[in-house]
Amino acid sequence: QGFEAGGPNTPSNIDPWLIIGDESNIIVATDRSSCFATNPIALRMEVLCESSGNDVCPPGGVGIYNPGFWGMNIEEAKVYKVSMYIMSSDSMDLTVSLTSSDGLQNLAAYTITADKEDFKEWTKVEFDLQSSERNPNSRLQLTTRTSGIVWFDQVSLMPSETYMRHGYRKDLASMLANLKPKILKFPGGNYVMGNYLSNAFRWSETVGPWEERPGHFNDVWGYWTDDGLGFFEFLQLAEDLGACPVWVVNDGASRNEQVPSATIAAFVKDVVDGIEFARGDPGTSWGSVRAAMGHPEPFQLNYISMGNQECSMHYYKENYRKFYSAIKASYPDIKIISSCDRSTISPVEPADLYDVHVYTSSGDMFSKSSMFDSTPRGGPKAIVSEYAVTGNDAGRGTLVAALAEAAFLIGLERNSDAVEMASCAPLFVNDNDRRWSPDAIVFNSWQHYGCPNYWMLHFFKESSGASLHPSTIQVSNYNQLVASAITWQNSKDGNTYLKIKVLNFGNKAIDLSISITGLENEIQTFGSVKTVLTSGSLRDENSFQQPDKVVPVESPISNAREEMSLVLDPYSLTSFDLLLDLKSSLQMMHSVPESSLHSSM
Repeated sequence: QGFEAGGPNTPSNIDPWLIIGDESNIIVATDRSSCFATNPIALRMEVLCESSGNDVCPPGGVGIYNPGFWGMNIEEAKVYKVSMYIMSSDSMDLTVSLTSSDGLQNLAAYTITADKEDFKEWTKVEFDLQSSERNPNSRLQLTTRTSGIVWFDQVSLMPSETYMRHGYRKDLASMLANLKPKILKFPGGNYVMGNYLSNAFRWSETVGPWEERPGHFNDVWGYWTDDGLGFFEFLQLAEDLGACPVWVVNDGASRNEQVPSATIAAFVKDVVDGIEFARGDPGTSWGSVRAAMGHPEPFQLNYISMGNQECSMHYYKENYRKFYSAIKASYPDIKIISSCDRSTISPVEPADLYDVHVYTSSGDMFSKSSMFDSTPRGGPKAIVSEYAVTGNDAGRGTLVAALAEAAFLIGLERNSDAVEMASCAPLFVNDNDRRWSPDAIVFNSWQHYGCPNYWMLHFFKESSGASLHPSTIQVSNYNQLVASAITWQNSKDGNTYLKIKVLNFGNKAIDLSISITGLENEIQTFGSVKTVLTSGSLRDENSFQQPDKVVPVESPISNAREEMSLVLDPYSLTSFDLLLDLKSSLQMMHSVPESSLHSSM
């Protein structure tokens, strides 16, 4: 972390760093002495006390500390990598340590000693810290009992063990991987735009060595980011997850400004350069930057989303055409996503896909299961890139919100010839800084849990690449059921399943008769599974204290067959994964299975 968060004028706020000691023994201020031209702000620490004599330092020394994001999770025996830049003309005896939040528990320490002039020029120092104990609310501190002046810049602490060794928390990235995502849309919507263009996400300033990234103030959500999580890291995460990256580009618009078409050319070039960074040969200008970061092979970037719901903005359509033409001229295979709806797309206003956002109440979300039923086939398909139940019934992630979103996704699944992909938003939230609810995954420094809508997504993780089959529901005087049927193959054991999903959004238990036609002797008697997501109350939520209060529950289906009678719980999502034998798998090449669901109420 650099010290740019306080702004370019010095002295400035050093937040989140804090001082150990008081003004009688330490003076801390920012100045513009850094060795990085793009990050000129450094921290100057002047120590006025000594280990002995008249001005004796406190027993633990004086210095600075960083509390992390509401505490750092330091685990026993784990190794943490530290790097920082130091400059000083004085002798030095600096202790870098991991401690409890109050500084009283010492978890790990490393001492940097130096004679005068050893650090007279900016010097990068790197070392490992191995913790002797565990504390989920720790801090990183730099302390000394030696008088003198020392400058710090670009201080970094990272665990040595991260997801795929690419910097992400293993527990959080694994939760994402367990969903088997097929797309990763990044870096966001309003985050891309900014309230003002001066604070927009600029991809080219988020690549290269992290120490040289200038960072920016996210004025939409109100925090500074050093952009250690930049364009490259998003592409790398998508690759690690086996997902297609969907890059939302800044097309010259913020929430309060827009670049006129007459001067949009530089923004167009910036996007084309970004594609070259992702896909270009290492011999190209931007491809060489990616290669220098350790990834000579191109990333599989095939989707570009033009802006964030900006169709109504004055210059959007004219600017969009310029972006479209320039991108297609260099990369004709890339699919371009328009912010305008389907009705506006034509040969004059071309698009490969069109973006849809859906934020609404649970009741309305359930009704939107039929949203694409009447959409004309042919032409560009939709990407529902953001959807979520909002409002009072959403809570902090309730069962009813998850069930309503499940109904909506079943509708998308049934209309997969009109909808190409979908992604929930937002995905993660730190429990200490909730700006939006609900979110799929909640975390703090050391814990995490999935909200009901996260677990709901597990019912759909086999849908991509599956075969959709006709399904019908016949229930008298009850319109609270939605269903779909697919066949999918388990990549681990090669088994093929017919998955029937049924959503009951009503308060009645339903006696359900399932009838499957179109296959001969296809369902094996044993090996089928029923999975149910429900709970005792519609407003039930998960939490750190009860992370599994609302989670799917599996049970074997005994004596599975083509004709079955089952019971659907009130307010529940149920899937029936019916194991098919090899003959059924071959038969499916010649016949189309159909499931009918009947209820006698």
